[in-house]
Amino acid sequence: MELQEKLHVPAFTGVDRDVFLRDIYPQRRPAVLRGVCLGSCLDKWTAEYLVQKGGDREVKIHVSTVPQMDFLHKNFVYKTLPFNEFVRRASETKHSDFFLCEDESYYLRSLGEDVRKEPADLSKQFPDLAEDFQVPNFFNPDQFFSSVFRISSCGLQLWTHYDVMDNLLAQVTGMKRVVLYSPQDALHLYLSGDKSEVLDIDAPDLKQFPDFVKAKRYECVLEPGDLLFIPALWFHNTLALQFGVGVNVFWRHLPTDSYDKKDPYGNKDPVAATRALQALERALHTLDELPADYRDFYGRRMIQRIQKRTYCDGLSRTHTQDCNTTLPSSPSTKPG
Repeated sequence: MELQEKLHVPAFTGVDRDVFLRDIYPQRRPAVLRGVCLGSCLDKWTAEYLVQKGGDREVKIHVSTVPQMDFLHKNFVYKTLPFNEFVRRASETKHSDFFLCEDESYYLRSLGEDVRKEPADLSKQFPDLAEDFQVPNFFNPDQFFSSVFRISSCGLQLWTHYDVMDNLLAQVTGMKRVVLYSPQDALHLYLSGDKSEVLDIDAPDLKQFPDFVKAKRYECVLEPGDLLFIPALWFHNTLALQFGVGVNVFWRHLPTDSYDKKDPYGNKDPVAATRALQALERALHTLDELPADYRDFYGRRMIQRIQKRTYCDGLSRTHTQDCNTTLPSSPSTKPG
């Protein structure tokens, strides 16, 4: 059986804002950052502390009978629990109190106060815990979009997807494996919207997904205190190797009006991309007026034109500077 090429995500120590913006950010590739100050959360955020400090505010959580959660086919249910009770259950392996079964898996992705309008913000949803967490200053404050509190049962695996904003995943407690795929491998990932249909990335069904092996796999294991820089459009899949607590910090690296203003999650395609995809659908409907051989002929010409106009020839070899994308080269330059 053909094996997928695997590469390690590079790790860096002693990274401050200057080093990040000068040496790491312009590469537009994932990077593990070690030794960045995240605050007192690294010492404090035990399950016991979270139960005590987080209080009994109700949180909406994912619950599944299996640890491999599938968003496309919804093999989980949404439930509501007091935060302290959720933490107690998520940190257990067998549950005396449960919804579905005694070894069910739990996952929290914090939400804004108005889930349809407001992005998550740790300082608003969990102000007492936010005092323990220091947001890395690798972007300008006015670019901040959201800080998402995430808590996972041991063994929980989340579906492969991409986000349209840059983000830093801070692993506070527990260990987590992260597998990433380049945006240039999107055609091998069998996408449905922003998510991959390949649920089991470690033992994929190659009869159903034969091209999946062509996608280059980047992998790392995050330990407490590690930061993972995930550039926008990079696909990622996470597996909690232990009960884990983390915070995702997203920021707008494109001009603000590039993003959908009604998107509190930060995963809707940029406005221009949405318009382009809608225009493509209209063009394809127009081609339907022609016989099959004409559709084939003009379809191939359209593909060729799209490739010439949009493909970055050097992207897979270097980075997006080959695409005339302006990226910061000094700390005084805004990302984007």
